[in-house]
Amino acid sequence: MDEKRLVDGTTALAEKQARVIKIEPTERPQNVRLRVAAYTRVSSDSEDQLNSFAAQNRYYTELISSKAEWRMVDIYADEGITGTTVAKRNDFQRMMADCRRGLIDQILVKSISRFARNTDV
Repeated sequence: MDEKRLVDGTTALAEKQARVIKIEPTERPQNVRLRVAAYTRVSSDSEDQLNSFAAQNRYYTELISSKAEWRMVDIYADEGITGTTVAKRNDFQRMMADCRRGLIDQILVKSISRFARNTDV
């Protein structure tokens, strides 16, 4: 009977570089555009926050529309809503549902705190 050898992993690490095998698709889709959405949120109804809210929505609409390789999915926007809970953030919930359905490839957001901050699901 063959004697079993204990292996600590160093033998595997010392071996040659791992091979990468790339399998190309048989049919490459032409003119596939990235499905892009944006999420905007302001946490109060103050005038300066509402101006920022409108500016963000306008900026993302123009930015996404200006890129030939992007297709606008939607601008998801919650106005005057806190970022600490998702319960009242209807557009955030709608956006996440669209992500789960595979409708969005990329989400643009002003800052991560606008997207999620101390968020409980």
